[in-house]
Amino acid sequence: MHKEHHVTSSETIRDIVIGMSDGLTVPFALAAGLSGAVTSSGLVVTAGIAEIVAGSIAMGLGGFLAGRTEADHYNSELKREYNEVELVPEQEKAEVKEVFAEFGLSTHLQDQIAEELSKDKKKWVDFMMKYELGLEEPDPNRATKSAFTIGISYIVGGIIPLSPYLIIHTAQEALYYSCGVTLICLFIFGYFKSKLTGQPALSGAIKVVIIGALAAGAAFGMAKLINGK
Repeated sequence: MHKEHHVTSSETIRDIVIGMSDGLTVPFALAAGLSGAVTSSGLVVTAGIAEIVAGSIAMGLGGFLAGRTEADHYNSELKREYNEVELVPEQEKAEVKEVFAEFGLSTHLQDQIAEELSKDKKKWVDFMMKYELGLEEPDPNRATKSAFTIGISYIVGGIIPLSPYLIIHTAQEALYYSCGVTLICLFIFGYFKSKLTGQPALSGAIKVVIIGALAAGAAFGMAKLINGK
């Protein structure tokens, strides 16, 4: 039997990807940059933790606002559609017919479907929202869930590049271990992210590693340049 394989990554997975991606990259680049300017791992840890806290809040707030915007947009369009089926029902029926015309249905069937659909206002509006506007009703708790998921994912990602600095007291020595651990995690993260989104896993993993390495290298080089070392 033929089985179809489709990408079904949820909104939660998308939020985890967003949070982890920035959580791994930004604190890693910050730690690398500071390692080029200071010798104490304590300073790197302090700055890194401050960045993780601020970054997780900012990212979480961004996720919350995006979720609220999505919900507000859906509710606004829903209200407009209800008004239109009340005020201009014939025009709305014509739009229903247009949808089915694109599927190749006959004019007779288009008329029948439009008439049947117009008997139930809620189903009529739901149909218009989905097939005319391409909008699905969002989860009412989506904004809060998104904020929490992105924020926690950012924290988890950010702890990884900082962990060697908690053990090793010399910043530049800790940087070597941080690079090793973080680049391995970036590769694993990039691999599974690409698998979930239906992209070539190996090339996706390599791209994520290159981006993280370039960000850290640029920050480290800039710190060295500024300090004249």
